Amino acid sequence: MSLSGSGDTGAAQPLPALFPAPEPDGSARPRSGPATSSPRRRSGPVTSGASPPSPAAQQAEDAMRQLVFFGAEAAEPTVADLAGLLAGPGEVVRMGGTARLSVRVDAAWRVHVLVAELALRGLAASWEPIGDERHAVRTSYTRVVQPLAVAWLHGPVKRPPATFHLTGRRLRLWLAAAGTPEPSGGFLLGLGEGDQECWEPIGTALAAAGLDGALIGPGEGGPGYRISGRRRLGRLAELVGGPPRAAPADAWPTRP
Repeated sequence: MSLSGSGDTGAAQPLPALFPAPEPDGSARPRSGPATSSPRRRSGPVTSGASPPSPAAQQAEDAMRQLVFFGAEAAEPTVADLAGLLAGPGEVVRMGGTARLSVRVDAAWRVHVLVAELALRGLAASWEPIGDERHAVRTSYTRVVQPLAVAWLHGPVKRPPATFHLTGRRLRLWLAAAGTPEPSGGFLLGLGEGDQECWEPIGTALAAAGLDGALIGPGEGGPGYRISGRRRLGRLAELVGGPPRAAPADAWPTRP
């Protein structure tokens, strides 16, 4: 089935010029080759003075290595990835047998990245400035987004389905829309201010992906989940893949 959206991109304004329009993002392009391999385990005797890991610790480390296989660079982009935007501040509304997904962002580079990511999934997008250097990015009303709306909307309330989980591509979209580096070196993944019913299950999904985060309330610079610590930040970088070309250098987690 064709995934083309009948959007109003042709009538929309050009993309914001605060950042130059990026070239096609190689890191977001569908891959036809094999998935990225996980790091090799070191072999050989344990060095003098170091204690071998316990069986439980080794099992946890092996499990975390396997998470790399769910990274953004190891999967084809699909419309289901847009659940990553709904994990953050994204919104979805229904109209008849169609639905529209939208998200408000705080920087022009995010507009470039999200429009490109939506295009990868066959969805036309439009955008508009909404003041305070913020922009709204949205799809058209389309049947392609309808399954997401059915899964996430309970009446007017947004809530993740019981089967919700975070993959690398979902995390990549969330980070592109609402991920902010902090002076401490961590990353804050923004949540929707009115989506309190989502916050706990989203935190559970983060923990299941090896990204246990601290919930930061609106009065502390949130709402959002703070991902901190060298291992968790390294895991985040592995899962979301390399930075989009439009992203500023310090706006994306780097692999250690």
